[in-house]
Amino acid sequence: MELNNETRQFIQEHQHEDVRSLALQAARFPLVNMPLALTQIWGLQIAAEKIPTWYATEGILYPKHLSMEQCSSEMTARYKASLIQGNTLADLTGGFGIDCAFLSSRFEQVTYVEQQEELCRLAAHNFQTLKLHHIKVENCDGVEYLHQMVPVDCLFIDPARRDRQGGKTIAIADCTPDVTELQKVLLSKSQTVMVKLSPMLDLSLALRDMPSTKEVHIVSANNECKELLLILSEKPNQQTPIYCINLTNETKQSFCFTREQEQEAACTYTDTLENYLYEPNASILKAGAFKSISYIYKIKKLHPNSHLYTSDKLIADFPGRIFRITDTCSFNKNEIKKSLEGIKKANISVRNFPASVAELRKRTKLVDGGELYLFATTLNNEKKILIKCLKG
Repeated sequence: MELNNETRQFIQEHQHEDVRSLALQAARFPLVNMPLALTQIWGLQIAAEKIPTWYATEGILYPKHLSMEQCSSEMTARYKASLIQGNTLADLTGGFGIDCAFLSSRFEQVTYVEQQEELCRLAAHNFQTLKLHHIKVENCDGVEYLHQMVPVDCLFIDPARRDRQGGKTIAIADCTPDVTELQKVLLSKSQTVMVKLSPMLDLSLALRDMPSTKEVHIVSANNECKELLLILSEKPNQQTPIYCINLTNETKQSFCFTREQEQEAACTYTDTLENYLYEPNASILKAGAFKSISYIYKIKKLHPNSHLYTSDKLIADFPGRIFRITDTCSFNKNEIKKSLEGIKKANISVRNFPASVAELRKRTKLVDGGELYLFATTLNNEKKILIKCLKG
Protein backbone atom coordinates (compact mmCIF):
# COMPACT_ATOMS: atom_id res chain seq x y z
CA MET A 1 0.00 0.00 0.00
CA GLU A 2 1.85 3.05 -1.31
CA LEU A 3 0.88 6.62 -0.47
CA ASN A 4 2.08 9.30 -2.86
CA ASN A 5 3.01 12.71 -1.48
CA GLU A 6 -0.30 14.31 -2.47
CA THR A 7 -2.26 11.56 -0.73
CA ARG A 8 -0.14 11.84 2.43
CA GLN A 9 -0.61 15.59 2.54
CA PHE A 10 -4.36 15.28 1.95
CA ILE A 11 -4.66 12.81 4.85
CA GLN A 12 -2.69 15.06 7.16
CA GLU A 13 -4.70 18.17 6.29
CA HIS A 14 -8.17 16.56 6.37
CA GLN A 15 -7.88 13.80 9.02
CA HIS A 16 -10.43 15.44 11.34
CA GLU A 17 -13.08 16.08 8.67
CA ASP A 18 -16.19 14.11 7.74
CA VAL A 19 -15.26 11.26 5.38
CA ARG A 20 -18.56 11.38 3.47
CA SER A 21 -18.16 15.09 2.75
CA LEU A 22 -14.58 14.55 1.59
CA ALA A 23 -15.69 11.79 -0.80
CA LEU A 24 -17.87 14.28 -2.64
CA GLN A 25 -14.84 16.49 -3.28
CA ALA A 26 -12.74 13.85 -5.05
CA ALA A 27 -12.76 15.68 -8.39
CA ARG A 28 -10.95 18.62 -6.80
CA PHE A 29 -7.93 16.45 -5.96
CA PRO A 30 -6.99 14.47 -9.09
CA LEU A 31 -3.52 13.51 -7.75
CA VAL A 32 -4.91 12.09 -4.53
CA ASN A 33 -5.74 8.38 -4.27
CA MET A 34 -9.09 9.25 -2.74
CA PRO A 35 -10.34 5.73 -1.80
CA LEU A 36 -7.06 5.06 0.00
CA ALA A 37 -7.01 8.51 1.63
CA LEU A 38 -10.57 8.11 2.92
CA THR A 39 -9.79 4.67 4.33
CA GLN A 40 -6.80 6.11 6.20
CA ILE A 41 -8.72 9.15 7.49
CA TRP A 42 -11.57 6.98 8.72
CA GLY A 43 -9.04 4.62 10.32
CA LEU A 44 -7.27 7.49 12.07
CA GLN A 45 -10.53 8.80 13.46
CA ILE A 46 -11.42 5.37 14.88
CA ALA A 47 -7.89 4.80 16.19
CA ALA A 48 -7.88 8.10 18.07
CA GLU A 49 -10.48 6.61 20.41
CA LYS A 50 -9.88 2.88 20.04
CA ILE A 51 -6.10 2.52 19.67
CA PRO A 52 -4.49 5.74 21.01
CA THR A 53 -0.93 4.40 20.93
CA TRP A 54 -1.21 3.54 17.25
CA TYR A 55 -2.94 6.83 16.50
CA ALA A 56 0.03 8.67 18.03
CA THR A 57 2.52 6.65 15.95
CA GLU A 58 3.36 8.23 12.60
CA GLY A 59 3.26 5.85 9.64
CA ILE A 60 0.61 3.38 10.80
CA LEU A 61 -1.64 2.24 7.94
CA TYR A 62 -5.28 1.28 8.45
CA PRO A 63 -7.50 -1.36 6.80
CA LYS A 64 -11.00 -1.17 5.36
CA HIS A 65 -14.08 -0.59 7.49
CA LEU A 66 -14.90 -4.17 8.58
CA SER A 67 -11.43 -4.96 9.92
CA MET A 68 -11.40 -1.73 11.92
CA GLU A 69 -14.86 -2.51 13.27
CA GLN A 70 -13.87 -6.02 14.35
CA CYS A 71 -10.44 -5.31 15.84
CA SER A 72 -9.87 -5.11 19.58
CA SER A 73 -9.45 -1.85 21.38
CA GLU A 74 -6.09 -1.07 22.92
CA MET A 75 -7.72 -1.24 26.34
CA THR A 76 -8.93 -4.83 25.90
CA ALA A 77 -5.77 -5.91 24.05
CA ARG A 78 -3.61 -4.75 26.96
CA TYR A 79 -5.80 -6.73 29.35
CA LYS A 80 -5.39 -9.89 27.26
CA ALA A 81 -1.64 -9.34 27.28
CA SER A 82 -1.68 -9.40 31.09
CA LEU A 83 -3.08 -12.96 31.11
CA ILE A 84 -0.46 -14.95 29.20
CA GLN A 85 3.30 -14.91 28.74
CA GLY A 86 6.15 -17.13 27.60
CA ASN A 87 8.81 -17.50 24.96
CA THR A 88 6.73 -18.33 21.86
CA LEU A 89 3.24 -17.30 20.74
CA ALA A 90 1.19 -17.89 17.60
CA ASP A 91 -1.84 -15.76 16.72
CA LEU A 92 -3.82 -17.94 14.30
CA THR A 93 -6.35 -15.25 13.31
CA GLY A 94 -4.20 -12.14 13.00
CA GLY A 95 -6.67 -9.69 11.46
CA PHE A 96 -5.51 -6.09 11.72
CA GLY A 97 -2.95 -7.19 14.31
CA ILE A 98 -3.98 -5.22 17.40
CA ASP A 99 -4.15 -8.24 19.70
CA CYS A 100 -0.99 -9.75 18.25
CA ALA A 101 0.96 -6.52 18.70
CA PHE A 102 0.05 -6.08 22.36
CA LEU A 103 0.33 -9.79 23.19
CA SER A 104 3.82 -9.76 21.65
CA SER A 105 5.10 -7.59 24.50
CA ARG A 106 5.04 -10.73 26.68
CA PHE A 107 6.88 -13.07 24.29
CA GLU A 108 10.29 -13.41 22.63
CA GLN A 109 9.09 -14.91 19.34
CA VAL A 110 5.65 -14.34 17.83
CA THR A 111 3.97 -15.60 14.65
CA TYR A 112 1.05 -13.68 13.14
CA VAL A 113 -1.10 -15.86 10.84
CA GLU A 114 -3.69 -14.36 8.49
CA GLN A 115 -5.22 -15.64 5.25
CA GLN A 116 -6.02 -12.20 3.77
CA GLU A 117 -2.99 -10.97 1.87
CA GLU A 118 -3.88 -7.28 2.24
CA LEU A 119 -4.08 -7.55 6.03
CA CYS A 120 -0.74 -9.36 6.09
CA ARG A 121 0.89 -6.50 4.15
CA LEU A 122 -0.61 -3.95 6.54
CA ALA A 123 0.43 -5.94 9.60
CA ALA A 124 3.99 -6.41 8.36
CA HIS A 125 4.28 -2.66 7.70
CA ASN A 126 2.77 -1.69 11.05
CA PHE A 127 4.84 -4.15 13.09
CA GLN A 128 7.99 -2.69 11.56
CA THR A 129 6.74 0.84 12.21
CA LEU A 130 6.13 -0.12 15.85
CA LYS A 131 9.59 -1.77 16.03
CA LEU A 132 8.05 -5.15 16.78
CA HIS A 133 10.73 -6.97 14.86
CA HIS A 134 10.17 -10.26 16.72
CA ILE A 135 6.81 -10.82 14.98
CA LYS A 136 6.88 -13.06 11.91
CA VAL A 137 4.01 -12.71 9.40
CA GLU A 138 2.56 -15.82 7.74
CA ASN A 139 0.00 -15.38 4.94
CA CYS A 140 -1.97 -18.63 5.15
CA ASP A 141 -5.05 -20.28 6.62
CA GLY A 142 -4.86 -20.45 10.42
CA VAL A 143 -6.23 -23.99 10.70
CA GLU A 144 -3.82 -25.32 8.07
CA TYR A 145 -0.96 -23.59 9.89
CA LEU A 146 -2.14 -25.06 13.21
CA HIS A 147 -1.93 -28.64 11.94
CA GLN A 148 1.64 -28.31 10.66
CA MET A 149 3.14 -25.85 13.16
CA VAL A 150 5.80 -26.55 15.78
CA PRO A 151 4.35 -26.41 19.33
CA VAL A 152 4.49 -23.03 21.10
CA ASP A 153 4.04 -21.77 24.65
CA CYS A 154 0.74 -20.01 23.89
CA LEU A 155 -1.85 -19.88 21.14
CA PHE A 156 -4.37 -17.12 20.48
CA ILE A 157 -7.42 -17.55 18.27
CA ASP A 158 -10.29 -15.19 17.52
CA PRO A 159 -12.80 -16.99 15.27
CA ALA A 160 -14.50 -14.78 12.68
CA ARG A 161 -18.03 -13.99 13.79
CA ARG A 162 -19.41 -13.42 10.29
CA ASP A 163 -21.18 -15.86 7.97
CA ARG A 164 -20.64 -16.02 4.24
CA GLN A 165 -23.30 -13.36 3.70
CA GLY A 166 -21.53 -10.98 6.09
CA GLY A 167 -24.11 -11.38 8.87
CA LYS A 168 -23.01 -11.60 12.50
CA THR A 169 -22.88 -14.99 14.21
CA ILE A 170 -22.82 -15.73 17.93
CA ALA A 171 -22.70 -19.50 18.53
CA ILE A 172 -19.19 -21.00 18.64
CA ALA A 173 -20.04 -23.63 16.04
CA ASP A 174 -21.21 -20.92 13.61
CA CYS A 175 -17.87 -19.06 13.77
CA THR A 176 -14.89 -19.66 11.48
CA PRO A 177 -13.02 -21.72 12.46
CA ASP A 178 -15.19 -23.79 14.80
CA VAL A 179 -12.95 -24.04 17.86
CA THR A 180 -15.16 -26.70 19.46
CA GLU A 181 -13.78 -29.10 16.84
CA LEU A 182 -10.20 -27.85 17.29
CA GLN A 183 -9.79 -28.18 21.07
CA LYS A 184 -7.65 -31.33 20.96
CA VAL A 185 -5.32 -30.15 18.24
CA LEU A 186 -5.02 -26.68 19.81
CA LEU A 187 -3.96 -28.21 23.12
CA SER A 188 -1.59 -30.60 21.34
CA LYS A 189 0.24 -27.54 20.01
CA SER A 190 0.26 -25.46 23.19
CA GLN A 191 -0.33 -25.88 26.92
CA THR A 192 -2.16 -22.54 27.06
CA VAL A 193 -4.75 -21.42 24.50
CA MET A 194 -6.69 -18.16 24.62
CA VAL A 195 -9.95 -18.09 22.68
CA LYS A 196 -11.79 -14.81 22.07
CA LEU A 197 -15.56 -15.19 21.57
CA SER A 198 -18.63 -13.04 21.12
CA PRO A 199 -19.79 -11.25 24.30
CA MET A 200 -23.32 -12.23 23.27
CA LEU A 201 -22.57 -15.93 23.67
CA ASP A 202 -24.35 -17.72 26.50
CA LEU A 203 -21.69 -18.55 29.10
CA SER A 204 -23.26 -21.87 30.08
CA LEU A 205 -23.24 -23.00 26.45
CA ALA A 206 -19.62 -21.90 26.05
CA LEU A 207 -18.52 -23.93 29.06
CA ARG A 208 -20.55 -26.91 27.89
CA ASP A 209 -19.01 -26.80 24.40
CA MET A 210 -15.48 -26.03 25.62
CA PRO A 211 -14.79 -28.52 28.46
CA SER A 212 -11.06 -27.70 28.38
CA THR A 213 -11.76 -24.21 29.77
CA LYS A 214 -9.50 -23.40 32.73
CA GLU A 215 -10.54 -19.74 33.19
CA VAL A 216 -13.21 -17.39 31.88
CA HIS A 217 -12.67 -13.65 31.51
CA ILE A 218 -15.65 -11.45 30.67
CA VAL A 219 -14.24 -8.10 29.64
CA SER A 220 -16.13 -4.81 29.48
CA ALA A 221 -14.79 -1.41 28.46
CA ASN A 222 -16.51 1.57 30.05
CA ASN A 223 -19.32 -0.74 31.19
CA GLU A 224 -20.00 -2.16 27.72
CA CYS A 225 -19.39 -5.90 27.43
CA LYS A 226 -16.81 -6.44 24.67
CA GLU A 227 -15.21 -9.87 24.91
CA LEU A 228 -15.66 -13.35 26.29
CA LEU A 229 -12.23 -14.93 26.75
CA LEU A 230 -11.66 -18.62 27.46
CA ILE A 231 -8.26 -19.87 28.64
CA LEU A 232 -7.97 -23.54 27.68
CA SER A 233 -5.70 -26.08 29.32
CA GLU A 234 -5.18 -29.83 29.24
CA LYS A 235 -5.79 -29.75 32.99
CA PRO A 236 -8.78 -27.43 33.61
CA ASN A 237 -9.89 -26.52 37.12
CA GLN A 238 -12.65 -28.54 38.73
CA GLN A 239 -14.44 -25.25 39.40
CA THR A 240 -13.83 -22.75 36.61
CA PRO A 241 -13.07 -19.23 37.91
CA ILE A 242 -15.03 -16.53 36.09
CA TYR A 243 -13.34 -13.12 36.11
CA CYS A 244 -15.68 -10.18 35.55
CA ILE A 245 -13.61 -7.21 34.38
CA ASN A 246 -14.69 -3.64 33.66
CA LEU A 247 -11.96 -1.40 32.24
CA THR A 248 -11.87 2.38 32.05
CA ASN A 249 -9.01 4.76 31.31
CA GLU A 250 -8.51 5.25 35.05
CA THR A 251 -9.60 2.05 36.78
CA LYS A 252 -10.13 -1.70 36.53
CA GLN A 253 -13.06 -3.27 38.37
CA SER A 254 -12.58 -6.98 38.99
CA PHE A 255 -14.84 -9.62 40.50
CA CYS A 256 -14.24 -13.38 40.49
CA PHE A 257 -16.59 -16.25 41.30
CA THR A 258 -17.49 -19.77 40.20
CA ARG A 259 -20.85 -21.12 39.10
CA GLU A 260 -20.79 -23.48 42.10
CA GLN A 261 -20.33 -20.49 44.44
CA GLU A 262 -23.22 -18.71 42.75
CA GLN A 263 -25.52 -21.69 43.30
CA GLU A 264 -24.60 -21.94 46.99
CA ALA A 265 -24.40 -18.21 47.84
CA ALA A 266 -26.81 -16.84 50.43
CA CYS A 267 -28.67 -13.80 49.16
CA THR A 268 -30.87 -11.44 51.18
CA TYR A 269 -33.87 -9.93 49.39
CA THR A 270 -35.64 -6.81 50.58
CA ASP A 271 -39.01 -5.05 50.46
CA THR A 272 -37.48 -1.69 51.42
CA LEU A 273 -34.71 0.55 50.16
CA GLU A 274 -31.85 1.88 52.26
CA ASN A 275 -29.48 4.80 51.57
CA TYR A 276 -27.56 3.51 48.58
CA LEU A 277 -28.43 1.76 45.32
CA TYR A 278 -25.97 -0.45 43.42
CA GLU A 279 -25.99 -1.65 39.81
CA PRO A 280 -23.32 -4.30 38.98
CA ASN A 281 -21.16 -3.63 35.94
CA ALA A 282 -21.93 -5.19 32.58
CA SER A 283 -19.50 -8.10 33.00
CA ILE A 284 -21.06 -9.20 36.29
CA LEU A 285 -24.54 -9.01 34.80
CA LYS A 286 -23.37 -11.01 31.79
CA ALA A 287 -21.78 -13.65 34.05
CA GLY A 288 -24.93 -13.99 36.17
CA ALA A 289 -23.16 -13.45 39.52
CA PHE A 290 -26.37 -12.13 41.05
CA LYS A 291 -26.28 -13.90 44.40
CA SER A 292 -22.50 -13.94 44.70
CA ILE A 293 -22.24 -10.15 44.49
CA SER A 294 -24.87 -9.81 47.22
CA TYR A 295 -23.08 -12.29 49.48
CA ILE A 296 -19.56 -10.91 49.00
CA TYR A 297 -20.48 -7.25 49.49
CA LYS A 298 -23.18 -7.84 52.13
CA ILE A 299 -25.83 -5.91 50.22
CA LYS A 300 -29.51 -6.68 49.80
CA LYS A 301 -31.05 -7.57 46.46
CA LEU A 302 -34.25 -5.80 45.55
CA HIS A 303 -35.84 -8.81 43.82
CA PRO A 304 -34.64 -12.11 42.32
CA ASN A 305 -35.09 -10.62 38.84
CA SER A 306 -34.28 -6.94 39.41
CA HIS A 307 -30.45 -7.18 39.73
CA LEU A 308 -30.26 -3.99 41.77
CA TYR A 309 -28.98 -3.86 45.34
CA THR A 310 -29.18 -1.59 48.37
CA SER A 311 -27.31 -0.93 51.60
CA ASP A 312 -27.43 1.45 54.55
CA LYS A 313 -23.68 2.21 54.52
CA LEU A 314 -21.67 3.07 51.41
CA ILE A 315 -19.72 0.22 49.79
CA ALA A 316 -17.17 2.40 48.00
CA ASP A 317 -15.34 -0.42 46.19
CA PHE A 318 -18.47 -2.00 44.69
CA PRO A 319 -17.74 -3.14 41.10
CA GLY A 320 -20.43 -1.18 39.32
CA ARG A 321 -22.39 2.04 39.49
CA ILE A 322 -23.18 3.49 42.92
CA PHE A 323 -26.06 5.88 43.61
CA ARG A 324 -27.28 7.78 46.64
CA ILE A 325 -31.05 7.43 46.94
CA THR A 326 -32.87 10.73 47.41
CA ASP A 327 -36.50 9.64 47.12
CA THR A 328 -38.82 6.84 46.10
CA CYS A 329 -42.43 6.71 45.05
CA SER A 330 -45.02 4.32 43.74
CA PHE A 331 -46.44 4.62 40.24
CA ASN A 332 -49.49 6.42 41.47
CA LYS A 333 -49.97 9.39 39.12
CA ASN A 334 -50.16 11.92 41.95
CA GLU A 335 -47.10 10.49 43.72
CA ILE A 336 -45.04 10.67 40.55
CA LYS A 337 -46.14 14.24 39.90
CA LYS A 338 -45.20 15.29 43.43
CA SER A 339 -41.86 13.48 43.40
CA LEU A 340 -40.81 14.89 40.02
CA GLU A 341 -42.09 18.42 40.52
CA GLY A 342 -39.73 20.95 38.95
CA ILE A 343 -37.59 18.29 37.26
CA LYS A 344 -37.13 18.64 33.50
CA LYS A 345 -34.65 15.90 32.65
CA ALA A 346 -33.27 12.65 34.07
CA ASN A 347 -31.44 9.44 33.14
CA ILE A 348 -34.05 6.69 33.18
CA SER A 349 -33.35 2.96 33.52
CA VAL A 350 -35.76 0.03 33.69
CA ARG A 351 -34.92 -3.13 35.66
CA ASN A 352 -37.55 -5.87 35.97
CA PHE A 353 -40.40 -3.50 35.18
CA PRO A 354 -43.38 -3.84 32.78
CA ALA A 355 -42.79 -0.58 30.87
CA SER A 356 -40.02 0.64 28.59
CA VAL A 357 -37.80 3.69 29.01
CA ALA A 358 -39.63 5.34 26.09
CA GLU A 359 -43.01 4.76 27.78
CA LEU A 360 -41.73 6.22 31.05
CA ARG A 361 -40.32 9.28 29.29
CA LYS A 362 -43.70 9.87 27.71
CA ARG A 363 -45.44 9.43 31.03
CA THR A 364 -43.07 11.65 33.04
CA LYS A 365 -42.37 14.16 30.22
CA LEU A 366 -38.66 14.10 31.11
CA VAL A 367 -35.92 14.52 28.53
CA ASP A 368 -32.70 12.50 28.73
CA GLY A 369 -29.67 13.76 30.67
CA GLY A 370 -28.82 15.74 33.77
CA GLU A 371 -27.55 14.64 37.17
CA LEU A 372 -30.71 12.84 38.32
CA TYR A 373 -31.10 9.08 37.79
CA LEU A 374 -34.43 7.29 37.89
CA PHE A 375 -34.75 3.52 38.22
CA ALA A 376 -38.11 1.88 37.59
CA THR A 377 -38.02 -1.54 39.21
CA THR A 378 -39.73 -4.14 41.41
CA LEU A 379 -39.10 -4.92 45.07
CA ASN A 380 -39.17 -8.38 46.62
CA ASN A 381 -42.81 -7.91 47.66
CA GLU A 382 -43.63 -7.30 43.96
CA LYS A 383 -44.26 -3.60 44.56
CA LYS A 384 -43.43 -1.42 41.52
CA ILE A 385 -41.44 1.68 42.46
CA LEU A 386 -39.56 4.63 40.99
CA ILE A 387 -36.20 5.34 42.66
CA LYS A 388 -34.70 8.83 42.48
CA CYS A 389 -30.96 9.00 43.01
CA LEU A 390 -27.71 10.78 42.32
CA LYS A 391 -24.33 9.29 41.44
CA GLY A 392 -22.82 8.20 44.74
